[in-house]
Amino acid sequence: MAAVSVAYVLLHSPLVGPSTWAPVARRLPDAVVPSFLHLQHAEPPFWPLVAEATAAAVEAMPAGTEVVLVAHSNAGRFMPVVVDALDHNVRACVFVDASLPARGGGGATPAVAPALLEVVRHKAEDGHLPPWSQWWDPADIAPMFPDAETMRRIAAEEPRLPLSFFEQSIPVPAGWDDRLCGYLGFGRDDTDDDKASDARARGWRTEHLRGRHLHQLVDPDAVARIIQEMG
Repeated sequence: MAAVSVAYVLLHSPLVGPSTWAPVARRLPDAVVPSFLHLQHAEPPFWPLVAEATAAAVEAMPAGTEVVLVAHSNAGRFMPVVVDALDHNVRACVFVDASLPARGGGGATPAVAPALLEVVRHKAEDGHLPPWSQWWDPADIAPMFPDAETMRRIAAEEPRLPLSFFEQSIPVPAGWDDRLCGYLGFGRDDTDDDKASDARARGWRTEHLRGRHLHQLVDPDAVARIIQEMG
């Protein structure tokens, strides 16, 4: 029997850019990173554009390829509609320090948590948000990056998303999680956060790496290894 071909599809948070996954993508076989940067110029609804961009990236893969979807941060909320959009078999869904979709099928997931929605409404200018790294004091986010040059490169790629992006609801098609799912969390200690606890309660495998929210830039070897183990 021929070996199954597995490809990794890395979904970046729409608040940043595909470069946040670049070091890990270089360490995974047949990895692709669809870009969602075009969302900054789009009109609602936005979630179909995320699903379509991912489907387009997967379309060129050989028939029979099994896909491991890997979502970071806010991209986790789009996982169900991405699964639903793909013709290829989705082998596993891995959430990397990512928001989890609402449970069950037929419902919807808000694009951001209510507390963050209030924050972004106050930061919006002419209906758009500043780039994500400008929301915070540079001293507060600098420790997420391995060095100043990486921080500058990631910041230069960040989009100015419309406020309406954050106000959307994302459908949760039934059956999207009828496959292997796992959660890899980052944190400065080994204590479960709410997302890890939620993932464990769903029966998913959970793993932890000590680090901050963009730890895939800091230790891509360890992150890639755990993604492969989970998928």
